[in-house]
Amino acid sequence: MHADPINLLGLDAPALTQLVGQWGGKPFRARQLQRWVHQRGVSQFDEMTDLAREFRAQLGQHCVVQAPTVLTQQRSTDGTRKWLFDVGQGNAIESVFIPEDDRGTLCISSQAGCNVGCRFCSTGHQGFNRNLTTAEIIGQLWFAKNVLMQDAGSARLEAAGNVQVGNAPAGHALASPDPRAISNVVMMGMGEPLLNYEPVLAAVRLMLDDNAYGLSRRRVTVSTSGVVPMMDRLSQDCPVALAVSLHAPNDALRDQLVPLNKKYPLVELLAACERYLEFAPRDFITFEYVMLDGVNDTDQHARELIQIARRVRCKLNLIPFNPFPGSGLLRSPANRIRAFSQQLMDAGIVTTVRKTRGDDIDAACGQLAGEVKDRTRLREKLTMKTSIPIKEIRP
Repeated sequence: MHADPINLLGLDAPALTQLVGQWGGKPFRARQLQRWVHQRGVSQFDEMTDLAREFRAQLGQHCVVQAPTVLTQQRSTDGTRKWLFDVGQGNAIESVFIPEDDRGTLCISSQAGCNVGCRFCSTGHQGFNRNLTTAEIIGQLWFAKNVLMQDAGSARLEAAGNVQVGNAPAGHALASPDPRAISNVVMMGMGEPLLNYEPVLAAVRLMLDDNAYGLSRRRVTVSTSGVVPMMDRLSQDCPVALAVSLHAPNDALRDQLVPLNKKYPLVELLAACERYLEFAPRDFITFEYVMLDGVNDTDQHARELIQIARRVRCKLNLIPFNPFPGSGLLRSPANRIRAFSQQLMDAGIVTTVRKTRGDDIDAACGQLAGEVKDRTRLREKLTMKTSIPIKEIRP
């Protein structure tokens, strides 16, 4: 084995074609290889039976197919599943699968920690260590897909009366998976995706590739706290569905909740949203808005949100806050969330309240923390800030 093998999970179609071409292989060989790795979930080259023996030997000498190692996996009472992945040097990231009647959504991470430091986010309170590689990002999808395929195959065997259900062969997923097991991927896990742009872009392109995961642009969502220049780049490079972590309807409050707002204030963020819509696969931006008791949930805040929604075609996704130690924040009461939502809907704004899923295993929105060796002192700074109560601020 080469001292530093190439992880094929990190190569999009052009990079894989280039690699195979260096060995004299035709582009169709790269497509075959891509299907074996991503569609069939095979990691052992000798199982890729329609590839030439010599080509398989080259792959075995120079390459690997390796997802991050799973440290723990948990299953919620509502069916939500969470995996903790080891990404080295004491860092671990989390991914969450949320099954629903009509879809299966996988929420994946893009960084070990996050340096944006939003007040209401558990990941931000962990600090930041490093960006993830494309292989580490796509590896979360590769692993989750294989696990769900194996589960589906096991369930079919059990239903057929075959009680002796063994594990799938090493590196090989069971055949005939439920194609809807993972129908949607959202980059809403740990980290700010647009601050890790190139690896995220390569991962998104693999998600869309018909020889890999074959997802539509409408079913891949990148969530951002508002990195305006990278929003513009994404609109040109690979426009997928976009979710913007808004969380406050004015600059004074958003400066406190989402510190990135000081660099890219609302006037710039909303203009970037309007530009993105010209290329987006959907005709709206999703604005995420965490509901914080006495902080951003008043009637006045709702009126300000309505003004934003009338400027930018959007859907508002209200998220009941999921408390975590040290946040110093509380979830808005259910009746306040209902009244806030109704005020928006009465104004003709498409509004949903996100159903809390997986909170019994800390897999709900804003709760992903993993394990991060903070090298930014961000955790320390946030700890100092949380001793200062947030006051309701109006423009």
